Formats: sequence, C-alpha cells, structure tokens
Amino acid sequence: MKIPQLLLRQMYTFGSLINDPDGCRLSLKNRLSDVTLIRIARLRLNDLEIMAKDLQVDLGDGHWRPATEVTPERPEEFPLRRVAHLRAPGRTLPDGTVDIEIGIEVKGVGVLTVKVKDHVAAPLARPKSVPYSKENNYSREVIAQRQRWVEEFSGTKLDHVDKHSFDPAVTKGNIENFTGVAQIPLGFAGPLKIRGEHANGEFIIPLATTEGTLVASYNRGMKVLNLCGGAVCTIQGDHMQRAPVFVFDTAREARAFRDWVDAHMDDIRREAEATTRVGKLQYIDTYLASKFAFLRFNFFTGDAAGQNMVGRATYAASCWILEHNKTIRRFYLESNLATDKKASQVNLMRTRGKRVTAECVIKRDVLLEVMRVEPESLHYHWGVANIGAILSGANNNGLHSPNAITAMFIATGQDVANVAEGSAGIVYTEITPDKDLYLSITIPSLIVATHGGGTHLPTQQECLGVLGCIGKGKVNKLAEIVAGVVLAGEISLAAAISSLEWVSSHEEYGRNR
Repeated sequence: MKIPQLLLRQMYTFGSLINDPDGCRLSLKNRLSDVTLIRIARLRLNDLEIMAKDLQVDLGDGHWRPATEVTPERPEEFPLRRVAHLRAPGRTLPDGTVDIEIGIEVKGVGVLTVKVKDHVAAPLARPKSVPYSKENNYSREVIAQRQRWVEEFSGTKLDHVDKHSFDPAVTKGNIENFTGVAQIPLGFAGPLKIRGEHANGEFIIPLATTEGTLVASYNRGMKVLNLCGGAVCTIQGDHMQRAPVFVFDTAREARAFRDWVDAHMDDIRREAEATTRVGKLQYIDTYLASKFAFLRFNFFTGDAAGQNMVGRATYAASCWILEHNKTIRRFYLESNLATDKKASQVNLMRTRGKRVTAECVIKRDVLLEVMRVEPESLHYHWGVANIGAILSGANNNGLHSPNAITAMFIATGQDVANVAEGSAGIVYTEITPDKDLYLSITIPSLIVATHGGGTHLPTQQECLGVLGCIGKGKVNKLAEIVAGVVLAGEISLAAAISSLEWVSSHEEYGRNR
C-alpha cells in the first residue's frame, strides 16, 4: 500500500528537533493507524546521512535502545497515537532550517520515508506536571500520588473527588490521568409512554443534573403525554460524517475532481468499508469553493456514535484518492464541514447522528386540568416565540431541549459535547379540529450510542439497563426515548411560562441559596 507524502508528513512532530547533551533528537507520532515496525532504516539531516547503527530509538516507553534492535525477527508495535523518539548520539545541528528524511520499514507496507523541514528548537525546561506512570497510569498508587499532588499544588483537600465504587482501570480509553470522580446528582422521572418503531412501552428516565426543578418539570410533562396516549417517535435519518478537503491549483481542477469522485464511488466505498465491520458509506456530498473541494462523507455506524469509526474509514478512502488522483496539491482529513461538536446550518438540513421527531396530540381537557392553560394560549405563545427565535438567530425555536439531552447524556455515558449538535430543534404546533393541541419537535442532529465511548462505565451501564438499551441494535430505541423526554420538557415549560407559573416553580424547587 502506497501512502502519499501528504499523509506521511503528519507523522512528524514539528518543533521536536532539538540538540540535547546526548545528541540531536526528533519525534514521530503515529497519527495514521496501528502498525508494526520491523526496521529503523535511516535518518538524513541536510547532507548528513545517519544509518541505523548510529541511531537510538525510544518507542514511547522511556527506554533508549540501539535502532538496530528493531528487526523483522524482533518487531515493535507502534500503535495509533504512540510517540517515538529518534536520537543521533554525539551529533549537534547548527541553528536554522533542516531538511529531514526518516526511513522506517513497516510490516505489510514496506519502507516509508517521511520528508519534512523543521527548525532546530532550543530545549525547554520541563515544567511541573500531573504525575504520570508509563507502566500503569490507572494503578491505585499513581492515582493516590496525583490526588496528593493536586492537594499540594492547589491547597484544596479532595475529600469527595477520591470516592468512587469502580475499578479505575475501566476508565482506560475514556480519560487520561484518572484522579477521581465528579459526582452529579441523578434523579428519575416517569414512567413515560413511548410509541416508537424501536421503543414501545413505558420507561423510567434517568436524568443527571444540578438544575433544580428540572426532574419535576419533566415528570409533569410526562404525565401530560401519558394521559394523551404517549409520545409518538420517528427516526427520519441516520448519518455520521467526516469531511476532508482537497486543494487544487485551480477551481476547474476542483470541479473536475467532483466528477472524478462520482465516477469512482465504488472504489472509494470499498476502501472506506474495509476498515470497519459495521460502518457503511451511504453517500458523499461535494461542496466547491475557490480551488477547494470539500467532501462530506456520510456513514451508517450501527450502535456506535461513530466519529472515530468514520475518521478511520474516511482516512483510508482518502489515501486511495490521493494515490489515484495526481491533481491534488494538499489534503486535510477534516475541514470543519462535518462541524463536529458545533451547531451548524448544514447539520440542521442534512443531519448528523439521528434525525428524530417526537409528536403528540395533547387533549384540551388534559391541558386545562393538569397545566391550567388552554391550547389556543400555547399555540399563540409559540407563534410569538418563533419571532424571538428569528430575532436572536437561535438554532432552536423550542424552549429547552438541551436540558433533557444533557441530563440523559451524562446518565447514559454519551459524549456530552455532542449536545452542541443536539441543541438544534424545530417545534411545530397547530390547533386540531377538536380544539386539541398538536405538538411536535424534530431534533435534526441527535448523536447517541449504546456501544463504545462512556456507555460501558458502571453507572452509565446501569442507567442504560434501566432503559432497556443494553445490547446490539438498541441505539434507535435510545434515540426515540430521548426525543420523547424532550417533548415532555417542551410542553411542561411552555405551559409554565404561559400560565405564569415558571418563576414561582423555580422559587419553590430550584433555590439553593
């Protein structure tokens, strides 16, 4: 497999070229994929050619060894995100720009040559930093050392942060420098009746929050929905993106590239899907501006949220593209058009994660009896609020859907930063011929998972278990439940504002002064 130099250059850590007392050194970080090194071949610094016998290597374990120890008979694993250091003992480089070539041999790939330019950097004094163990950074000993270090550095005693009920080792892959836990209150609301295609029945809802009145408000909204038959929930779309950008010499070359991508879609899909068991490349949107071609790869990702999955798949597809199209001058794996962890108009229109709608016809007598508000009042209120949403430039004409999404995300181990995309919402109301209130909310970018990320952590697993969302094929069920909870919150808060009970409720339940 040929890897283009555009991608190989990403392995070099710019600014790592330094002279230290033991010789000049530099660093590589594996930003591509897990590989096995079978040889450190050579290093060239300007006109100075240094062979393996005159090099030393540290493969991320703090142990310097002769580079010749890495052989096909004694290979070394070089996984993704691992940092390796090369050192030429006794060599000193003059100040200025240095042309660098690094030759390594990788099992199943062959010889790779990284070519870059860098400046010799002055060595920096190592600042104080959080204690870290290369052998086992999740051992109770190093965790206790970190806790003492934080206490001494800050002058604050950690009487609660250090209390937890699970083995810290389970957090590997979820957090670095584990030191303790931030305990967030957890309450349950419901049951809530959901009438979905994947979630069908009554569910009690875990909500992790520090906002007083929130659980009570959602509980009230669920009562209303239950009295009216429950929330009908429908998933309308399911896509996860990565959006590389390809740079050309001219706008016409970028336009021709768009047609070339369309013609080679089968090849691109094959390369992308070879990296994953469940991911499927659905389609690619191409956006042209100036001499840039932005490709928005859209994937199905199964029970995972899928950002890492689609990153690997898009990278593999991009490698194939770079190898077979010679008009490309530059390439970046992410162009900001996927808008990861950000609200955006493109996600509002095209969907990132699940696009899900929750709806219900709320009976007039239920609104009057439980909420003390008329359907006409709520409908009129939402019309006025639409004007406010337009004036403010908000991405949501509803009231507070991120409250439910955030509280459920924390409880169930979702990536909470994805509330940025999930904050968008489209509310619609109308008065039915029977003078009842039809209410719906569409969440165009709800990113949820029942596999991967923080969903395996002990308390989060318990909350997913309460919802019946553990196991294969449960992610759409979770999405429908979240949407139903959001709908309950919309009707509850809207009625409270319309009936002028909003402030009094917060004064009674939400004060902690």
